[in-house]
Amino acid sequence: MATRVLVVEDDSDLRTMLRMVLQDEEFEVVEAPNGETGLALADDTIDLVLLDLKLPDISGFEVCRQLRSRGDMPIVMVTAQVDSYDMVAGLSAGADDYVTKPFIPKVLVARIRALLRRVQGGDEAGRLRCGSLEIAPREGFAARDGEVIQLTKTEFRLLCDLAEHRNRVISRELLLQRVWGYEYPGDGRLVDSHIRRLRTKVEIDAASPTLILTIRGFGYKFNC
Repeated sequence: MATRVLVVEDDSDLRTMLRMVLQDEEFEVVEAPNGETGLALADDTIDLVLLDLKLPDISGFEVCRQLRSRGDMPIVMVTAQVDSYDMVAGLSAGADDYVTKPFIPKVLVARIRALLRRVQGGDEAGRLRCGSLEIAPREGFAARDGEVIQLTKTEFRLLCDLAEHRNRVISRELLLQRVWGYEYPGDGRLVDSHIRRLRTKVEIDAASPTLILTIRGFGYKFNC
């Protein structure tokens, strides 16, 4: 069965181009010209959402938040190249990855395939424990004091990678390779934004983290 990608984009020319690019890569494409239609079409038959943040009815940020509240459907957002605020805000709303306009079609497809690989892949590692936090890579959940923590698949993979290499400093570049599947240089802000969101969910006090530490000039360390 073909992978179904929902393209939420109000620019009809760009939407047509995206459909042609994705169909050439044997994806099945579902199109939405605005946010409301995108939310209506984003059912459990959709494998990934490609979401423009500048939509005519409701903002892409709100679409992203509503999609994320439904579950962990993979979301790639599209933002203006110079707008760092959009990138950070979109990731904070729950997007897994982003591409900037104008983008190279092959890079976009590579990002989509990397995201699909990591959310569909399994992990056979055993359970990891650090104080009251328990991480179960094989079962796909993390819990504190027995209560399951709601994480997206990308957040969970990031947590697993940090925990599996606990007490070791991991660079942003290495995290991009291992968690996002990048085979080329990526933007470290993608990692930073996910780390901030992850801390709000796994740290007792996200403002004073004790588990996921920033090692300035190097990267991050899972302190356990």
